[in-house]
This record gives sequence, structure tokens and C-alpha cells, in this order.
Amino acid sequence: MNIEKQKNFTKPPQSYWMASVQKTDYPVLEDDIKVDVAIIGGGITGITSAYFLTKEGAKVAVIEADRILQGTTGHTTAKITSQHELIYSKINKQMGREFAEQYADANETAIRMIEKIANENNIECDFVTQSAYVYTQQDKYIEKIKDEAEFAASIGIKAAYLDEIPLPFPIKAAVRFDKQAQFHPLKFLLPLAKEVTESGGQIFEQSRIVDIEDDYNNYVLITNQGKKVTAEKVIIASHYPCYNKAGLYFTRIYPERSYVVAVKAKESYPGGMYITIEDPGRSLRSQRTDGGEVILVGGEHHKTGQGVDTIKHYEALVDFANEIFTVEDIPYRWSTQDCMTLDGLPYVGHFKSDTPNLYIATGYGKWGMTNSIASAMILKDLIVNGKSPWQDVYNPSRQTIASSAKTFVVENFNVAEKLIEGKISDLPDNTEIKPGEGKIIQVNGQRAGAYRDHQGTLHVVDTTCTHMGCELYWNSAEKSWDCPCHGSRFTYEGDIIEGPAVKPLDIHNDVNTIEKLLKDNF
Repeated sequence: MNIEKQKNFTKPPQSYWMASVQKTDYPVLEDDIKVDVAIIGGGITGITSAYFLTKEGAKVAVIEADRILQGTTGHTTAKITSQHELIYSKINKQMGREFAEQYADANETAIRMIEKIANENNIECDFVTQSAYVYTQQDKYIEKIKDEAEFAASIGIKAAYLDEIPLPFPIKAAVRFDKQAQFHPLKFLLPLAKEVTESGGQIFEQSRIVDIEDDYNNYVLITNQGKKVTAEKVIIASHYPCYNKAGLYFTRIYPERSYVVAVKAKESYPGGMYITIEDPGRSLRSQRTDGGEVILVGGEHHKTGQGVDTIKHYEALVDFANEIFTVEDIPYRWSTQDCMTLDGLPYVGHFKSDTPNLYIATGYGKWGMTNSIASAMILKDLIVNGKSPWQDVYNPSRQTIASSAKTFVVENFNVAEKLIEGKISDLPDNTEIKPGEGKIIQVNGQRAGAYRDHQGTLHVVDTTCTHMGCELYWNSAEKSWDCPCHGSRFTYEGDIIEGPAVKPLDIHNDVNTIEKLLKDNF
């Protein structure tokens, strides 16, 4: 396959995980209900939390804005690993050995929990034990990798320092974690969702929570259809928090996008899961499919709404894949969005220190498979027992450590900068818009977003984000309007792809007039 032909992506992005399973069809919430625990978000955290809590006898409802498991969970690389780049030496230096031990124990336990659940329920989910590697090709990272290997081993992780790896190129240093794993996340989670409903729990799809009211001893969740869910306890597992009234999470989280290409190669994959420590990072693992083995090549992160022409990220991954393998086909490609926290650790536990019945789980960075399972176990323990052995390191109200104070200032300055930039930037003159192309245009002196589909129809929307008023930018790879401030994303027709926004974009109804302006320029 010609390399330039490989980069001519004519088909829209598609996740292998989602393409290889049947779509779900859970009902829309059409009546007011009352439950013990309401869970906002039907990703891996929400479904697993519901699974654990129903086993404890709780009456649970999962409320999903779209279809379950189609967000970040359906667009992961699905590495089940406690190796989160060089995290443990960092936690030790910033927060102390006890917190590092908690984090290691939580994520190692999560690996074993996935395996245990799969075995107990006879779930065929392509679970394969693997070693995980972080490697470098630069001298400056050698000592950091040595420190990580030594410290990780000292807290009980099966870690080793190496100067070579199974991939066919030389390296300077690597750390290997043994007894890690990979799987097919949707094949694992869909049976759990079924088990939830068969055990008395409820799952509702296409029911977006747009508000949460505190009603004395209960919370009342209100959907976009105006239906109410009354619950004693609420878990917000919607990735980016959909609730802004407390906690100020939008000042403590920033969204990043990253990309994956699934390639078929002439060469056999050597086994293992890999990630570079250099930036931009590169990730590798294999996956068995009905059409043979594919290699998942990931990386190319950038802040949502702030990248270069996004199709170039896919092209860069193809180039990297061809440096190692002989790429013969690219059957799948997809992107994902991750919530990043100020200190690099998730926020899991009480939404605020004074909200004993409102919980949150977010900020997994790029390591959601183990962190989400650990989060579900933490939340179950907090709700059922009032405490968890890992609650301190994940505590959303932990003190902002010195190293994250600078990050807080930088990230919020970036949000303010993007908010102002979108408001004062010069509006371009109306120009031709080709099929498959999206642009910012000027409509009656106002900023608008226009996309022409491949049938020639023009779609024009208001590009002001309905979350906090930032101006959106076009994502050419996913054909979406993305917010550079807090990561809300919308289709070219204005519908919400992911929050925190809870309202769609306004649509310009005078498209015919806009079309004439574009063509005739008068």
C-alpha cells in the first residue's frame, strides 16, 4: 500500500471496539423515578460502579446522555496497566511514599479485578496478560527511568530496568512492568451492563442530565426531557463533570485529545505494550480481530480545540508505524478525549468535602482502564462502608501541592486567553467551502461555523459554546466543532458529542441566504 495513499483518509474515523460489537438499545427515561444511587454517565466507571453497587443490594440507575460505552471507553487503547508513564517516583517526590503505595495497590488490584470478573462471568473479552514498557531513545531520560524502576519495585510492583526491548530498534533505557494485560473493553463491559439490569438496576440512554437540585436529604436530577431522578446518593461519572455549581472542576481539569491508527503490518508483532517517555508520545499494542492481527499505534496529544489541522495527527502516526513495520492497511482509526488534572492524579470521591452524598470520578489522564475500575471500587466502598483504603491519594479535595499550583495558573490563563482570543479575532471574509470542509465564516458581521457535507448541503451553526461562552474551532479529522476552553464538542449540525455543555448549538435558519452570500459575495 502506497504510504501517501494510506494518508488519504476517505472514510470517517471508526473505533474497532465499537465496530466489533452490537449497538445497545436501552430505553430513554420517560418517567420520574426514585433510586438509592443515581449514576451520571454510562462509560466504564458508571457501568462498573453500577455492577458493584447492585451486588451490594442498592437500587441503582445509570443515566447516559448518548449510548453507553461510546465515549472515551469506546475510544481507548485498552491497556490494563498500573504503568502510567513514570508516575510512582513522581508521586513519591510530591506526596510521599504512602500515596505512591496506595496508587500502585489500587491499579494493580484493578488489573486482577478485571481478570476475576471476566473469569467468574465467563466473559470472552480478549483478555491477554502482557508486559508493559516505558522506553526512551534519549540520554536525558535514563536516570528517570532507573529511578522509576527501582522505586516501583520497592513498593511491590514487578518492575525491572532494561537497556533493550522486543521492538526492532535500539533504545537508551526502559522500565518493564510484568503481569499487566490488555482486553476488548466493550466485550468486557456489555455483559456487566446486562448483569446490572438483570439484578434490578436500570440503564437509560439518550437521557442527558442538564441540572442537579439539592432537595434536603435527596438530589433531584433533571433530564433534557424534563424527567426527574430522585436519589439519596449521586455519582458523577460523565468524564468532564456536568455540574458546575460547586467544586470548580472546570478550573482544575483540562481536556486533551489523542489519536489511534489500527494498522495491519507485514511483520509479526513482538508482543508487549509500549509507550515512549518523549513528547509527542507514541503507544503500541496489538489486537486480535476477525480479520487478523492489527497493531494499535497511538499518540499525538494536544489540548482540545487547540491543535493543528487534526488530520495531520493521524498522518504522523502512520509515518511512525512505517518506521517500525511495513504497513499494508489501516482498517480503523479513531481519537479520544482525556481529562487531565493539575497534579496528574484522578479526582475520585466526595464531590466536595461537605457533600457526603455527592461523588465524582474524573481526571484519569490517559490511564482510564485501571483507574476507572479502581474508582468504581473506591466509590462502592465509600457508599457502602464510608471509607476506602485508597481514598486519600484519589481525594478530589486533597491539598493542591506546590507543583500543581503553577499548573493551575497556567491552565486557567490558557482558558482565559482562548476565551478572549475567540471574541476579538478578526472574522474572515466569506470564502468558498468545499464538500467535506468546515470553516469559520462571517454572517451579518457575526462569527459562525459552516460545514458543507459531501452531498453539497451547507450546515451553519453559532460557534459560541453553550457551556461558558468560548468560541469553537473546527476539527477536520472528526468533522466537529471543539471548545478550546473546557473540551465540549459538537457535530456540524450542532448536537452535543461530549460535555460539559448540556445545550446544543444554535442553528442558523437562513442557510439559503448564507449560501447566496458565499457564492455571490454581495
